Amino acid sequence: MSSSNTESQKGFIAFVERVGKRIPDPVIIFIYFLVGALLLTALIGGLTFETYGAGGEPVVHEIRNMLASENVVWLFDNALLANWLGFGGGVLGVILIVMLGVGIAEHSGLFAAVLKKVSRGLPVKWLPLFLVFIGIMSSIATDAGYLILIPLAGLLYAGLGKNPLIGMAAAFAGVSAGFSANLIPATPIDVIIGVNAQVFAEAQGVPFVNANGEPLTPATMHYYFILVSTFVLATVGAWVTLKFVAPRLEQKEFTVPEELKISDFDVTPEENRGLRASGVALVLSLLAVFGLAMGPLAPYTNEAGQEVTPYLNNVILLITFVFATVGIAFGVASGKFTSMIDVVKAMVKQMDTMGYILVLTFFCYNFLGVLSYSGLGAYITYLGATALTTLGLQSYPVLLLLGFVVVTAIINIFVGGLTSKWMLLGPIFIPMLYMVNPAMTPDLVAAAFRVADSATNIITPMMSYAGIILAFMRKYNPKLSFGEMIAMMLPYSIAFMVVWSILLVIFFSFGIPLGF
Repeated sequence: MSSSNTESQKGFIAFVERVGKRIPDPVIIFIYFLVGALLLTALIGGLTFETYGAGGEPVVHEIRNMLASENVVWLFDNALLANWLGFGGGVLGVILIVMLGVGIAEHSGLFAAVLKKVSRGLPVKWLPLFLVFIGIMSSIATDAGYLILIPLAGLLYAGLGKNPLIGMAAAFAGVSAGFSANLIPATPIDVIIGVNAQVFAEAQGVPFVNANGEPLTPATMHYYFILVSTFVLATVGAWVTLKFVAPRLEQKEFTVPEELKISDFDVTPEENRGLRASGVALVLSLLAVFGLAMGPLAPYTNEAGQEVTPYLNNVILLITFVFATVGIAFGVASGKFTSMIDVVKAMVKQMDTMGYILVLTFFCYNFLGVLSYSGLGAYITYLGATALTTLGLQSYPVLLLLGFVVVTAIINIFVGGLTSKWMLLGPIFIPMLYMVNPAMTPDLVAAAFRVADSATNIITPMMSYAGIILAFMRKYNPKLSFGEMIAMMLPYSIAFMVVWSILLVIFFSFGIPLGF
């Protein structure tokens, strides 16, 4: 690598790190937003503006002064229940409950065992494809993908006498750049994106429906899109590995530390026993879900003539049931769970990681409540939509879509965390883009966010696991710099961004449903 390239990379990394360090924590941002919103309503309270309703009729809005005595009372009366715990019909509870089932499965050791089992049996010629694919699938259990699959990929390539960084790059691309794709419906990512999209839309009077006017199910509104994305990204990731990354890294020297042993990632007899038990539990739990969907939770037509689908309305609980059942079966059979208290500890351990989410949502949801109640959110949407309409972009929905992808991708380089970014961008762009062009439905905007947020994860030092991955790679190349790691991952980021955006445009242009 030339010195000019190295200096350029260092300059870029230094710039990103400087900007990233100056951006406050998202919780602090929302505290500022909340205080700023209250002060702003005091300044412009009484301001009126006009928008148009669903039928084209004019609707007059007026900004409420939130520091007026009656509105201060509203703030205190609603801060805990309506504006936090009960916000969006209890969206916080939905997020927490799905994490319980995932926590049982993850802390039983199930995800780690599955990754080891599948990875160690891969044919050599299909290794890049499978590593990217398994990496994408591992997003259901983030820690397992980053902490087990990526080091294992390095060991697999080292055992073949090839540069371990090739396998680690492919796995890293799948785990991080393909973060939002999966074959499993109603993952925690789906829930966080979907239920909050519904909150953002309904808070500003945006219909929570798809392009055909059909009501959306938050947890599965992107399932068809992410299912297809899984195979497309796995193929693209393998192609990038074989055409760009591997040829370059095969010319580089590497070392294999003596203390590293491939046997460290072998599946133990206990884990094999647990996998067999979890397989049986998976079949039985799916049969139970099918029985519920055909029985007590079967679709029916209500008195208004509308079809009600209880099994879809309760898909979060059903998915949580499956994860919990399979996780408990693995834990008991492998010896990880010796009593029910171990299952409880697994759920508690998972909830320990949710403390930040509780703090974040308290200030975020109260801020959103103020935006909605005061009319400030509608006013921001009105101003943004007016600006975009003035530019004539209402006639070019594809440009609106791609513009949002680019903006989100750039923001993702400087601000880490899917949830915090979605809380920042969703409340503004979902109503704004819909007002500019009704084809920009909540599910489409949310899908565009997922594309952009994932694709640039691997080229930013702000990603929470970036330093850990660099440390893993330095075991084989002690002099590897952050800039070199980002240069290694850049082809994946560009390819994923371009191809994934094209896939989204295809779904949109041909009217293909994003989910169900």
